[in-house]
Amino acid sequence: MSFRTTISWLLLPLSMWYAVGVLVRNFLYAIGLKRQEAPHITTIGVGNLSTGGSGKTPTADYLIDLLSPTYRVALLSRGYKRHSKGFVLDDGRHNPAQLGDEPAMLASKHPDIQVAVCANRMEGVQHLMELEQGPEVIILDDVYQHRKIKPSINILLTEYHHPFYRDKILPYGNLREFRSARQRASIVIVTKCPPHLNPIDKHNIIADLRLLNFQKVFFSYLRYGTLKTLDGVDAGIDLQDVEHLLVVTGIAHPEPMLRELRRTSKVHHLAYPDHYNYSRRDMARIQAAFDSIPGEKKLIVTTEKDAIRMKSLAEGLPIYVLPVSMAFHDTNEMDFDKIIESTVRENISFLSKLSIWS
Repeated sequence: MSFRTTISWLLLPLSMWYAVGVLVRNFLYAIGLKRQEAPHITTIGVGNLSTGGSGKTPTADYLIDLLSPTYRVALLSRGYKRHSKGFVLDDGRHNPAQLGDEPAMLASKHPDIQVAVCANRMEGVQHLMELEQGPEVIILDDVYQHRKIKPSINILLTEYHHPFYRDKILPYGNLREFRSARQRASIVIVTKCPPHLNPIDKHNIIADLRLLNFQKVFFSYLRYGTLKTLDGVDAGIDLQDVEHLLVVTGIAHPEPMLRELRRTSKVHHLAYPDHYNYSRRDMARIQAAFDSIPGEKKLIVTTEKDAIRMKSLAEGLPIYVLPVSMAFHDTNEMDFDKIIESTVRENISFLSKLSIWS
């Protein structure tokens, strides 16, 4: 028996207690003792059943790009590992200590939208609605387990290499709640698929998801851009000319990024925990690892999320950022965009008429 299997069995009793807690919580919502609220504004929930790594940030990024040219958009997140408390609205500094790394990164990429964090999503929505120039659409990041709020559109993400239907409940596995919670989604996106997806594989995944008739399923993959500086400027570097890459990551599942970079260069991976807060000592370690790599044709590459946390400490280091975006397979992009845009348009129109009647 492997060490991992042994640990999993030892954690099984804790999983049973955790499962009981989830069952009781969901039962209270089912019978109405705990109530969900649908705020008087269009909301799009993005979340997953597992503990991170499913692509919530690229999905939120995609939705912002899709909707912000037409509507006033806000992003509301919990702000994981931030140092602040309560409701915080980005003041234009995109500070990860105040917002958390992912909201700070999205605020930096999209300075024209409102980005806020609040552990209590309903309270956060109310604060955003009270702003002088409030949003018309709020994207709720990592909201699937936040049952108090009922999004207008509920998007569930599951990663191609780590689907929820092959996982177990915490801490034995990585699921934050039971697989049956998939039924609350209106849209399911299988994320981080290979760029070329076999139709048979696609058919098998749809069967394993066991979705309801009203639920729509889409398949997406990660599309990587050209290297940028830590300030977001195009670096003008062709990775074909780089022999060695020191890849520094503090994300849950860096494998897709590593696969992409191995296509052109020899990769040396320095891995940190997800949402890691870098220090000057870490920068010294990165510098030492970089210096130990032979040759001159070498660079340090990191993720957009990591860059926002190491930017103020990286002076003198040749660190570049590999941008990533979400793209859909086949005609999925057109279909997904159409569903989101039409639902948002209809919901905003309905809420507007409701306001007039009231």
